[in-house]
Amino acid sequence: MKKLILGLFVFAGAVSLACAGTEYTGKEMRQTTVPEECWYGDTEWNATLWGTYAFAGTDQGHIGAPGFFLGDDRGDRYLQTDHAWGGGGDVKFFWHKYFGFGIEGFGLDAKRTRFDFTGDPTGFTFTKTDDQRLVGAALGTLTLRYPIGCSRFAPYVFGGFGGIFGGGEQDRIVGTGGAPAFVTTHDDGEAKLMGQVGGGIEVRFTRHIGWINDFSWNIVDGSKNNFGMVRSGINFAF
Repeated sequence: MKKLILGLFVFAGAVSLACAGTEYTGKEMRQTTVPEECWYGDTEWNATLWGTYAFAGTDQGHIGAPGFFLGDDRGDRYLQTDHAWGGGGDVKFFWHKYFGFGIEGFGLDAKRTRFDFTGDPTGFTFTKTDDQRLVGAALGTLTLRYPIGCSRFAPYVFGGFGGIFGGGEQDRIVGTGGAPAFVTTHDDGEAKLMGQVGGGIEVRFTRHIGWINDFSWNIVDGSKNNFGMVRSGINFAF
């Protein structure tokens, strides 16, 4: 009888310990399965609006006096200005947290100086005027970003390829063989192929709104046409 009672006490104690262990394990499981809040989705659409500042890769001061076209070895040949302000936007789809592809477009208020020269060895007239024009571009892009853990910060690099239009005008002095002996001709702008490489960082204020800042180097047909571009804007993630 005593052995039976002792056995019952041992069994009851074992059941109590087992139940206690199960409850503890359950609490541990509940604690470890609570997800941390991450700011960048594995799959998401991004729409970004930004302002930009662009600067020519070739100093405009290299254009010869009195400022007319003197050959391909002098001055920037596409933007034809030291700097320009503008804006643009892009839409990207991230099929993975780290990779996204999209389209980008921007416009620059790239004011240039237009020159007119007319004359002969006995005398000439020279005038210059401001030529307001819009230089724009459209590109397809690929972006690689790396969210730092589950923080708000995500550095990224990107590349693009497309076309640029609205620039590349040229003012040329040509001989006429008559009177006046020299006049200025004006070539219209032309569209060119363009590549783009750059990098920056995004900071998310909320899961769906972020702030982007980046720099890109834009490569236009011809070594004298390249330009840099700094961008800052707001990104909307869906």
